[in-house]
Amino acid sequence: MVKVGIIALATCLIMMTAIIAKPRITIRGIVFDTYPLVAITGLILLLVLGGLTPKQYAAGLTADTAVNPIKILALFFSMTFLSVYLDEAGFFHYLAGRTLARAGSDQRRLLTSLFLTVSVLTVFTSNDIVVLTFTPFIGYFTKAAKVNPIPYLVTEFIAANTFSMMLIIGNPTNIYLATGAGIDFLAYVKVMLIPTVLAGAAVYIAIRLLFRKELAVPMKGESKQVSIRHKPTVVLGMIHLGVCTLLLAIGSYVNLPMWLIAVCAAGSLIVCTCVMNVVTRRGPRLLFRSIHRLPWLLAPFVLSMFGLVLALNESGLSGRIAEVLAHGNPIVTYGITSSLADNIINNIPMSVLFTSLLTYGNAPLSAVYATIIGSNLGAYLTPVGALAGIMWMSLLGTVGVDFSFGKFVSYGVRIAVPAIAAALLGLAVSAALLL
Repeated sequence: MVKVGIIALATCLIMMTAIIAKPRITIRGIVFDTYPLVAITGLILLLVLGGLTPKQYAAGLTADTAVNPIKILALFFSMTFLSVYLDEAGFFHYLAGRTLARAGSDQRRLLTSLFLTVSVLTVFTSNDIVVLTFTPFIGYFTKAAKVNPIPYLVTEFIAANTFSMMLIIGNPTNIYLATGAGIDFLAYVKVMLIPTVLAGAAVYIAIRLLFRKELAVPMKGESKQVSIRHKPTVVLGMIHLGVCTLLLAIGSYVNLPMWLIAVCAAGSLIVCTCVMNVVTRRGPRLLFRSIHRLPWLLAPFVLSMFGLVLALNESGLSGRIAEVLAHGNPIVTYGITSSLADNIINNIPMSVLFTSLLTYGNAPLSAVYATIIGSNLGAYLTPVGALAGIMWMSLLGTVGVDFSFGKFVSYGVRIAVPAIAAALLGLAVSAALLL
């Protein structure tokens, strides 16, 4: 038990250091982040030193359960592909341009439009995709409009990580935690609707108060009009995303697993695009770019962290931690501890670990939903809290925005406290009505 605990703790600490310091390696001109390598090394040490046997690890990867990481990754990558495809087709960029252009010179109106647009898009796609898409555009737009970009960038990041709670597909952590507890698409929406709306209202008010002086200054520049180059591509992507979301909603009633629905939707989109390319004599660049942009390093990262959690389970450490969390109100206990744990081990490993803790502790469903809230809103506290935060901080440098770790924490804490409180209060109401 001690050996497993030491390896797991050391892996997490080194991994978080790698995320903050951002050391990278280059192989044949391709740059790689090092934190997935740290997770892989930790797993190898556990397998070599006997903390986890290869047989136990293989059994976990092939288990016919809701928390099978292969199925969850298939669901995540398929849904991400649908979103990235629309982004590459220019849909998100066009929508952002239209929204920002209508705001005129009123910064408060602009911020509200941005908040609503990001929120709606995140509900049906993914917080990571929205952050990756909107950050460069906001950076360039605010420079042209001669306004402070920080209020808009913070608004985008906060809105994306708030409304990613609404649907099970909004964040890979939602998928992992909810499927681990046997929660289907519609049951998830019913419970998470109130917490998401209350959290959204809380963060909007907090942002308006936090940046009230900056937003009082009128814009001097003009927005740039953006158009869609090939509308049939966007229509094709929207149809597949819409049908996929609908099937995910009814899948549990017709005994269709979510991962299979998503994989079929992604496969269909690839086939239909290839057919359209042949008919219209267009090249395959859009497909290649979409596939290339998928966060492939997430796969070894998740699989390695899954192995670390299996080792903690086998050693009995997960059970010990679950006993501690069993005391007190489960909504408060799991909501707060998961939010804090995000910023120690990142929200994806946290979700893998807490899925086991919830099982060992026989925690109620309200604790599962509280952990989901923590996995999303805990990302406000530090950039380490979520992969979206890590990517967001990297993107800011590319658009010439100086935003330090300290600034992130300063803004994040002031928004996170009312947001988490509002979400957990909303969950208490949902739990009383539905659970």
